[in-house]
Formats: sequence, structure tokens, C-alpha cells
Amino acid sequence: MMQSWGYAAHQAKEPLAPFSFQRRDPGPHDIAIEIQYCGVCHSDLHQVRDEWGGSIFPMVPGHEIVGTVIKAGSAVKKFKEGDRAGVGCMVNSCGHCVNCVAGEEQFCQKGAIWTYNARENGEPTFGGYSNNIVVQESFALNISPKLDLAAAAPLLCAGITTYSPLRHWKIGPGMKVGVVGLGGLGHMGLKLAHSFGAHVVQFTTSKSKEADALRLGADEVVLSNDREQMKKHRNSFDFILDTVSAKHDLGALLNLIKLNGTMTLVGLPDQPAELPARGLIGGRRRLSGSSIGGIRETQEMLDYCADHGIVSDIELIPIAKINEAYVRMLKSDVKYRFVIDLATLPKP
Repeated sequence: MMQSWGYAAHQAKEPLAPFSFQRRDPGPHDIAIEIQYCGVCHSDLHQVRDEWGGSIFPMVPGHEIVGTVIKAGSAVKKFKEGDRAGVGCMVNSCGHCVNCVAGEEQFCQKGAIWTYNARENGEPTFGGYSNNIVVQESFALNISPKLDLAAAAPLLCAGITTYSPLRHWKIGPGMKVGVVGLGGLGHMGLKLAHSFGAHVVQFTTSKSKEADALRLGADEVVLSNDREQMKKHRNSFDFILDTVSAKHDLGALLNLIKLNGTMTLVGLPDQPAELPARGLIGGRRRLSGSSIGGIRETQEMLDYCADHGIVSDIELIPIAKINEAYVRMLKSDVKYRFVIDLATLPKP
């Protein structure tokens, strides 16, 4: 067994604290990665606080993992020792259902196995707030040397979560696209939609974010709590990407979409949304949802970002400040993703 250590939540709503545990030794098809950086996702906070229910404790969060391969199994073909590698939100799936065969492992009909807060062969999975991870090579990603490693970590969740729906709905030149929310997800959606050639409108409730939105690639910025600004954009959007993870007015956004347009939700509020049917019916509009992408699409996204110089805007933190980072994240006090420097993780 591999000796591992990191930070874990031992009970819901308790501060994270140092934790030692063991991982399996790498098998023939596995690689072991020394983790160098791990992004901090808002879903980490939801799960350590058991806000979605069913959390497994102790819990080592983290699913935006990048580092260096320190061991490769005898049958491994994609990686060798010394290569850069990443692990995103999942570490396994059944591999046989129609969705897995189609490369959509995140929608595995038997249930994908998540990188943390899940069970694999009866044992809990532990995530990237730790010194190492062992994973099948088929669920590991190649990280281009063109990418800054720390800033690439959030691509494993925030990047693919926004890339996948933009690609699915074929966003490109000549389209008017809205991005709702300018946080960890929103700023990646903005960068990607801009790079795809769309006319991008950033929605925010904070006037103070206007300059940043323009810097990140927005063509226009709209204050979503200003009725007059919203009214000017009615029936004009081909697509809206909604990244907000708090309860908000979906009806006001639906009214902005043109005939046959689409709004996709990628944020996951902990309260049910109110959905005004009139907003859908009135313009034959679509309301859809999207999760992460499959492994194949995630690699495609990473390669695209490497070729176009796209990474997350990050604030690098020592792991000892993770509980402080959670408090700041609740206040939206980060631009735009915390990333843990695992070189600061002390050995027990």
C-alpha cells in the first residue's frame, strides 16, 4: 500500500485537518501521481458540509488534480515516469453501458465513481488535497507543457464543465452568448466562449466586476439586477450559460433568449429553482443542464486550452489556509479559483 497524507473533513461542517491514509499500490494499468497542485471547487465545500446529503467521512476533497507521474504500471501506454498528468472529477465507471462506450463516462448508467466522496470496491475514494493519487491510466489526462501547471488545475473541473455545453450547442462566430456569474465557472465560460468567436455578454450583479469581465473577453457587461439593462437584451441571445450556484431568477434570463434558443445550467444550487413555463413556451426556448465531460472530451479541452493559451485565473494558497479559503469562497472573495500548492503539505 502507498502511504498518503493530506487534509480531510472528519465530520460535516468541521474544519479540515491533517489526515493520514493509504492508497492501493499501482496495478498494471495504473499510474501513481505525485500531486503538485489541486484546485478548490465550490462543490468541495458543499460536500464537506454534507449540503447535498450522503457525504462519506473522513473525506479528502479535491478533483482538480495535477502533478507528475512517479510510477507507471507494466501495461500502461499513455504515460511514463516524469510525465505531467491530471485527474478530474471521476476515477472509474462501468465501461460497458451505452454512455461509457460513447465516451460519456460521467453519465455512466451504473454510476461513475467520483474522485472523492464515493466508494470503489467498497473502499472510500480520497481526492487531491493530498500528496499522491493512484488511478487507472484510462481516467488520467495528459497535461501539455505549454500550460502553467498550477493554473491548469481548475481546467479539470471548471474548464470542462463550461467547455462541454459550449461545444455541445456548437457555439461559434455569429452567435450571441450570455454567461451568468463571474466566478470559478463563469470566468472559464467567458474565456472559452470568447475564444470560440462568439459575441459574449457577461451577466453579473456586481458593478465592480465589469472591468474584469471586459479584461477576460466580454464584449458587453450587463448588471442582471438592473431591469432596464436586461430589457435591452430581450429575445436576442442564441445561448446562455448559467453558472450560478445560488437560487436566482431563471425567468428573467429565459426572456432574453431568442426563438429556439437555449439556456444551459451548470451551477448546482442547494435549493430547487422556480421555473416559469411561460418563458419557455413563449419562444420555443430550451432549458438544459450539463455536467462535466467524458475523458475523451476533457483531453480535447486540455489540448485546446494548451493551443490557445487558456488557463484559469488563480490564487495560489498553502494547504494550511484551506479553511480560510472556504470562508472567502462563500463571500466570492477570490479571483477566480483557489489552487492549493501541495509543496506546503507537511509530512506527518
